[in-house]
Amino acid sequence: MKKRKISCLIQARQTSSRFPNKILQKINSNYIIDLIYKRLKKSKYIDQIIFLIPKNKKNLRLKKLLLKKNYFFYEGSENNVLDRYYKASKKFNCDLIVRITADCPLIDYEIVDNVIKKHLNAKKKFCLTSNILPPTFPDGLDVEVIETVVLYRIWKKYNFNKKISKEHVTDLIYKKYNRQIQSYNNEKDFSELRFTLDNQEDLFLIKSVYNYFYPNIYFNFKDIIEFYKKNPELILINIKYNRNENKQISIDRKLWNNSKKIIPSGNQFLSKNPDNYLINQWPAYYKKAKGCYVWSYDNKKYLDMCSMGQGTNILGYANNKIDNQVIKIIRKGSTSVLNPPEENFLANKLIKMHKDLDSVRFTRSGGEALALAIRIARAYTNRDNVAMCGYHGWHDWYLSANLKNKKNLDNHLFKDLNIKGVPKVLKNSTKVFQFNNVKSLKKIVENDKKIAAIIMEVKRFYEPKKKFLQYIEKIQKKYNIPLIVDECTSGFRETFGGLYENYKLKPDICMFGKALGNGYPITALVGKKDVMESIKSSFASSTFWSERIGPTAALASLKEMERTKSWNVISKKGDYLKKKIVKLINKHKLKIKIGGLRSFIYIEFISKNSSVIKKLYIKEMLKKKILASTSIFISVRHTKNIMDKFLTHFEYTLLKLKNYF
Repeated sequence: MKKRKISCLIQARQTSSRFPNKILQKINSNYIIDLIYKRLKKSKYIDQIIFLIPKNKKNLRLKKLLLKKNYFFYEGSENNVLDRYYKASKKFNCDLIVRITADCPLIDYEIVDNVIKKHLNAKKKFCLTSNILPPTFPDGLDVEVIETVVLYRIWKKYNFNKKISKEHVTDLIYKKYNRQIQSYNNEKDFSELRFTLDNQEDLFLIKSVYNYFYPNIYFNFKDIIEFYKKNPELILINIKYNRNENKQISIDRKLWNNSKKIIPSGNQFLSKNPDNYLINQWPAYYKKAKGCYVWSYDNKKYLDMCSMGQGTNILGYANNKIDNQVIKIIRKGSTSVLNPPEENFLANKLIKMHKDLDSVRFTRSGGEALALAIRIARAYTNRDNVAMCGYHGWHDWYLSANLKNKKNLDNHLFKDLNIKGVPKVLKNSTKVFQFNNVKSLKKIVENDKKIAAIIMEVKRFYEPKKKFLQYIEKIQKKYNIPLIVDECTSGFRETFGGLYENYKLKPDICMFGKALGNGYPITALVGKKDVMESIKSSFASSTFWSERIGPTAALASLKEMERTKSWNVISKKGDYLKKKIVKLINKHKLKIKIGGLRSFIYIEFISKNSSVIKKLYIKEMLKKKILASTSIFISVRHTKNIMDKFLTHFEYTLLKLKNYF
């Protein structure tokens, strides 16, 4: 059989919109185009290497460099890359084309040869062989082997059609000859990695790789993977960029980029900031939410296996029975000069549900409810200081714990909380103790006689110890310190009301938020009358604490919870999911710790590379249209089939990331 002339055509230009002149950047003594050329020269199959550049003044520097290096090149249309390929292949008498782009300075000649070999040895004739369908190699190691005759057919048929884009050479081949295309795949999927050059972060990473192997420039893909295993933090440098990042920016991201310019931090709620999950990739806005699915602003449908409105929607998004009651009340007027009777109905309902508590106040959010609770405790005791454990919001009283030591709150959900603007006079007013640590609490209450309240979550990640709870009850009585229990997250998840009852705690004030209104803003402080009445000696009032929608939604939610025994339903679902997750962890011997409530699962990756694993986990699950992170809030709408679907992708993703543990 006649030997085929194999030509590697490398499309290159200086005029990249995001990173102009990127291919003329230097790494040590080599230009990017030098590195690509030299690495491809090691190929056993490629007969000639030709750079395809635009013919215009903007690319003159590139042309001069190619002339100086004596590299073959062809000048053609900048926007019609199809025409550039066609005319170059004619000029250089190409028989078989290997397509590479000049933003791939880590291109591996061994992978290139394997793709060529597969194409040449195929039992039937394929018009194209690539390693990107589906991608199993890192972005930046892309290879396409194209039959010249197919390129000619595409050019002849579509080159003069003004309606069809000709910027991406092989798009038309994939569309028109999809049955005559074969793929070369790697045994392990490394598509989550990014070796391409499209921005400064990419360049930094690529330089790090070359500097590690210097002066050797002929290291291969496997060598780079080993380097990554030793330095996994490098993955975070450019993880925010998607594969094929050059495609048109989504409407969702355009909106988010605009918001960051006009809204400080971009949005109102830290836990819904998409940059905290995965910059540029986690969707920012929603058009619709129903059941346990969310439709992003650009109409992509995602399964929510993450927060369900940050734990608010136990009964599922847009529950018809609750929404219908709210719609009815809106039509009658959501607020007026008089008070809504629903706040009375709701207060009576909550008191009936909690036998030792007999007084109620309402707010609309958890942070303001706990600020009110602290005010009540201070008024009741005539003391100022607070002993706290857990996460309780954004107010001065809470953040002041970091005035003495900026790391005080690091183990209470969020790390590195900024506190600028919190008055320095509050420096010693809030003392932090650790959950389940009797000694740390004892040290505070025995050394500070001005403690007005102890505030804590009953349970978030781990079970409270019996001795810890017994000590709290003891000091409540001994020092007459009111206990405030924050059930913003735990309320209605394992009981019809407060989780504290399962542990025989005796709070003076209990706060219920999140799930109380199934997504509608309503928060309640339910407490002992003698403590709660102390607010009369202070001032606490707000216009929207007396609107009608929140209490109406809460009454409808409580009715539906009671009817369906939702706390039992979601607990059983959570038990099922948690059991399956633990089984997978044990099966594959993964270092992962599981905690949380029965229907709120917390996943902790035990590794020095935990931040890398978390980001890669989020990224891989997003590819499957699943919103997932290290917390899973279960709702009644999460069926067994839905959870099983999640588990399938969960297992696959963790196996893919196993090397990073």
